[in-house]
Amino acid sequence: MAKYSEKAGEKVERAIHEMKEGKLKTGTGKKVTSKKQAIAIGLSEAKKAGAKVPKDQS
Repeated sequence: MAKYSEKAGEKVERAIHEMKEGKLKTGTGKKVTSKKQAIAIGLSEAKKAGAKVPKDQS
């Protein structure tokens, strides 16, 4: 299993919380409705902030 930093987990948790409140937006300004998309946004923000995030496996 991939290892994620605590900071990455916090970013993902915040993104999911915002998605549930209807406040999370995509880069184009559309509302995020998918949990997978919210996780991807949280991991992307964590990576930009310098947190330990594994490389994409796809």
